[in-house]
Amino acid sequence: MTTEQVVHYRDLSAEYLRKAKLHLAEDDLTQASEKGWGAAAEAVKAVAQERGWRHEGHRDLWQTLRALVEELGDTELRLDFTHAQSLHVNFYEAAMNREEVEEYLQHVERLVGKLHSLV
Repeated sequence: MTTEQVVHYRDLSAEYLRKAKLHLAEDDLTQASEKGWGAAAEAVKAVAQERGWRHEGHRDLWQTLRALVEELGDTELRLDFTHAQSLHVNFYEAAMNREEVEEYLQHVERLVGKLHSLV
């Protein structure tokens, strides 16, 4: 639960979001997708770490999201994280077009902004 670890996750999240935008600009949709997922996941880890919650895998990340939705009454968090998870799937499936990846990254950016404000 160290501040250093929280900062590490938050900074990594910001870096992944930056890289997602660069990959999108290069039309590398699978890498943009995976970096978008990474940005969201690391932002959730930052909040979980700060609160002393588990964050070892996808199940733990969803538990954190559920707790935050309940605590904050902000259901957009769940919607945005679902979009991030879809980007993760797109990394493996390459099924989304540029417009979809760009739209989903906007959800990730909103999620990351909200979560960063909590740590």
